[in-house]
Amino acid sequence: MRFDIITIFPDFFTGILGYGVVRRAIAQERVQVSMHDLREFTYDRHRTVDDRPFGGGEGMVLKPEPLAEAIESLGIAAKPERDTTKESVILLSAQGARFTQPVARELSKLERVTLICGRYEGVDERVNELFCDRELSIGDYVLSGGELGAAVIVDATMRLLPGVLGNEASSAYESFGVADAEFADDPDGPPRSTHGAGGLLDYPHYTRPAEFRGLAVPEVLAGGDHAAIRKWRRQKALEKTLRNRPDLLEKAELTKEDRKFLLNMNQSR
Repeated sequence: MRFDIITIFPDFFTGILGYGVVRRAIAQERVQVSMHDLREFTYDRHRTVDDRPFGGGEGMVLKPEPLAEAIESLGIAAKPERDTTKESVILLSAQGARFTQPVARELSKLERVTLICGRYEGVDERVNELFCDRELSIGDYVLSGGELGAAVIVDATMRLLPGVLGNEASSAYESFGVADAEFADDPDGPPRSTHGAGGLLDYPHYTRPAEFRGLAVPEVLAGGDHAAIRKWRRQKALEKTLRNRPDLLEKAELTKEDRKFLLNMNQSR
């Protein structure tokens, strides 16, 4: 899979892409990530990429000419002429739709993703209309530019690619993961260390020592009762989701037992 990132700060990504899973995926040539300096597509003495917006107002806006030339230099055609089942052009913007795990899964099925890092007060809307398939935001807040968002999208997307993670089941069995039948938990065997979250946040994890600064590992996890462990983990995932992200429960895959447990929790609050 190939990522192209158009930015006025290409060196921003040097450190981020040099560590952990991302670095390993690039080194193994499972992922290709290229940065493109927007200022290389300017021709004035000051290498100007922005201008005042029509209609007045505070701030500056990225000009259309350098962006269009940068995009076309990568061999990317305008929207009507492009196969969007294989590649996508995305504008990082505070006005974009929220980037989520399902969106990351969509992108991971493409061959190529081009990310345009917005700056200042935004990007000339004609670039969006001509080239961008969607606008994305990584959260309901404003950043100084799209570079952090681009790094998040690259990381979250490429880790879903086959072979990038050491364990093929890792990306399915975690918060926001969608478990595949191939990696399903054997009900007669030991529970997995993680599980198909089914829209819930992950449950708490513990490791050695069994006691740390007066806090002990829950007895159920050391008791060897697989059914009891699975029940504990499910209930703890429900508790954490209710406490930290109750909005997720609206779309989560909940059983009748789950709903009863949540009802009792709400009544006891």
